[in-house]
Amino acid sequence: MDMNNFFNDLQSKINQAIENSPAKDIEKNVKSMMTQGFAKLDLVTREEFDIQAQVLAKTRAKLELLEMRLADLEAKSAAPK
Repeated sequence: MDMNNFFNDLQSKINQAIENSPAKDIEKNVKSMMTQGFAKLDLVTREEFDIQAQVLAKTRAKLELLEMRLADLEAKSAAPK
């Protein structure tokens, strides 16, 4: 038996032992509790966060442009005629 087969066999036996042990039930229960806890926290998904970050970046760019235009208009109106 080569080493690759040995490790594959070992991994299979470990997975089978975990499936048949209380550890699997504990994992399911912990995942369930965490899911319920996160649902109560009103969190956003990564996709929603990324979309809002893009919207914010565009808004900042527009704000900077408007600030420059306003400064230019103020400079023009303050110039002697």
